[in-house]
Amino acid sequence: MNLFRTTALVLALTTGLSSMPALADAVQENASGDPMYTVEAPPAYAMIGDLLIARPFLIAATAVGAVAFVVSLPFTAASGSVGKAGQALVVDPGKEAFVRCLGCTTSGYNHDES
Repeated sequence: MNLFRTTALVLALTTGLSSMPALADAVQENASGDPMYTVEAPPAYAMIGDLLIARPFLIAATAVGAVAFVVSLPFTAASGSVGKAGQALVVDPGKEAFVRCLGCTTSGYNHDES
């Protein structure tokens, strides 16, 4: 790469990453402050990005995690941490890939469970 492209890339990445803390406070709380009652309404571009980019990576992470879980099963069984390994390697990526609403940032169903 030439010097101009490298400088432009570094400047763009620095600007983008420095704006992340400002966006972190943009989440609105509900009236009660309870996260259970927070409803997310993601915009269309977030849903499209989630569908085309995040979901395939999360599905792949679930598959790789399942393989890693099976490979590590003898060691985790010996230490008694099979549940923790399964939760971290298979269940958590699976919940993010298959249970989280499209474009949302929190996992779980988006309906009333009463």
